[in-house]
Amino acid sequence: MTETPEAAAASRAVRPPLLTPPLLLRFVSVLGASASFHLLLSVVPGYATPAGGGGAAGLVTGALMLATVAGEFATPALVDRYGYRAVLAVGLGLLGVPALALPLSRDLGWIVAVCLLRGLGYGFTLVAGGALTASLIPAERRGEGLALVGIVGGVPALVALPLGVWLAAHSGYGLVFASGGAFALAALASVPGLPDRVRASGRAVGIGIGEGLRSAGLRRPAVVFAFAAMVSGIVVTFLPLAVRGAATGSVAVALFVQPAAATAGRWVAGRVGDRRGSAGLVLPGLLLSAAGTLLMVATAEPVVVVVAAGVFGTGFGILQNATLTLMYARVPTTGYGTVSAVWNIAYDVGMGVGAVAFGWLAAATGYPWAFALTGVAVLTAVVPAHRDRRPRSTTAATGP
Repeated sequence: MTETPEAAAASRAVRPPLLTPPLLLRFVSVLGASASFHLLLSVVPGYATPAGGGGAAGLVTGALMLATVAGEFATPALVDRYGYRAVLAVGLGLLGVPALALPLSRDLGWIVAVCLLRGLGYGFTLVAGGALTASLIPAERRGEGLALVGIVGGVPALVALPLGVWLAAHSGYGLVFASGGAFALAALASVPGLPDRVRASGRAVGIGIGEGLRSAGLRRPAVVFAFAAMVSGIVVTFLPLAVRGAATGSVAVALFVQPAAATAGRWVAGRVGDRRGSAGLVLPGLLLSAAGTLLMVATAEPVVVVVAAGVFGTGFGILQNATLTLMYARVPTTGYGTVSAVWNIAYDVGMGVGAVAFGWLAAATGYPWAFALTGVAVLTAVVPAHRDRRPRSTTAATGP
């Protein structure tokens, strides 16, 4: 039976609100964690380079991201035992306090140890906070809600990435590290007002993350996203080192443009995904990400470097929203923690492995060839993206 105009109006009238008080409070910890993480992300590799040469840059970023993955694996069990608030508070503390300790030494071992602690804390904030956030967003507005959360987390990244590089050059590393620590510790004030447990219904994806990683409905989007995340780790770690000569002034601009484009891409993908489905956005996002990576071959051309950052950022933002929305739609509420962990593991494994591998590759081939080979590697993810292009049911697929 065709819906009457009155029924359609009534349906719109009861559309659940998006900006609830708990979600607004959650934005505070999103802002604090994102600002703390991104302010130091492109700065610490340069801080470490005098101690360990060019390989130190990839090492510290790799240590940060691989420790983040370890935290993400541990978080679902910790949340089950201690609740969201305790795990989120510990995560913010581990992001903040070690950042304040970085100026004590430029020894590479000390810097790596700090990165390991901060990565562990960031993993706690991502998974505990991500599952909590998803539970606070109405299912009917999930794409739009996740896009809004992406903007809240993306704005600090947009500002903090270039700001950190600029402050380190003009005011020294100490101010950057102190600011990064302060953002995370200040966000602790918002944690007591957040829900500690979320009532859930339905069957969980599994006891832990293992079944989620074996599920094709979760694994394929995560794999595609991991390839794009690999480039994200490379950009923030190596773009300041790869661009030399007259083009160096473009680095700060590119590090601003990339998260700005990603934030815009997430918002557009969220709006379009709620209306037309997110499955059809994954392949275009991947192709844009690969195109931007290939454009980074021109490291001596300032305009091309900025355009490349924008193209990659747009594709990366589309993939962020589309893959995460798809994965949440494929599990019941009780599986949100698993989705948050699997997606964030894909993000951080991609960033960490990408940074370490690119460092070795660039040492052997030079930066332009390394960017070209990385772009080709990203294109190989077309295979899982193509296989996963059709929308699925709301339960996780378990086929190959």
